[in-house]
Amino acid sequence: MSNADTPAADWYPDPFGRHEHRYWDGTAWTANVSSHGKQSTDEPVGEAKTVQGAQSVAKIAKQLDKAGVAGGAVSGAALLDQLGLVVNQKAKLLEVNSEYAIFDGDGTQIGMIRQVGQSKLKKAIRVLTSYDQYMTHKFQIVDAAGNIVLAVTRPAKFMKSKVIINDGAGASVGEIVQENMFGKIRFGMFAGGAKVGSLNAENWRAWDFSIKDGNEVEVARVTKTWEGLAKTMFTTADNYVVQVHAPLADPLRLMVIAAALTVDTALKQDQRGLG
Repeated sequence: MSNADTPAADWYPDPFGRHEHRYWDGTAWTANVSSHGKQSTDEPVGEAKTVQGAQSVAKIAKQLDKAGVAGGAVSGAALLDQLGLVVNQKAKLLEVNSEYAIFDGDGTQIGMIRQVGQSKLKKAIRVLTSYDQYMTHKFQIVDAAGNIVLAVTRPAKFMKSKVIINDGAGASVGEIVQENMFGKIRFGMFAGGAKVGSLNAENWRAWDFSIKDGNEVEVARVTKTWEGLAKTMFTTADNYVVQVHAPLADPLRLMVIAAALTVDTALKQDQRGLG
């Protein structure tokens, strides 16, 4: 990698998913981290990554098996080119910022989803009330190096949801727009004013989704996997397996990945609106 391709030393979203930000010294990730505006020191990065990998492989394989997805088929591919992904939410008793780790089919963490732009007031509203479901929510999908590959914004809404998608450089990709309020929820996927696909809940609880192209051909699926009754009841964690049936061309490729990776964080921000 040339010097021009290497990110400058700075604070970036923590690619390991343990803190909000981690310091990149220009050549490697350091143990210097920051969460909620407070800096601290984390365990050694290399050691943590090894432990994390050992713990996750069996879990990821089990989730893929539950969803009927073959793992490891696209090992080494870039995040946006993966055909099989596992998206696991960080379990919290009180969720102030949504955080998800993204794994490939081999159980290696290749990115994460992080909610950004939460003010202290919005965090307080989220903890104390349910009003935040009507407010604007912003998310970043970053790769393992901390580079933003997609940005997703769900503007403030009253009834139906809309999600705006931009690429890592900030250019517009398209929008995902909720089309109905009752029954099995459907979302239209639009790029450049044209409908290029749809996101379709397969049950009224909106747990599993079929993603279709503009010709109503299924191109991907999103399946919710369960962590067990205790974790489901007492934390806010949700976990999903994403299966893309074949490589796709842009903008549908980006729309599908954005839709799949934000089913829970953005589209399910308001459970009542999806029911």
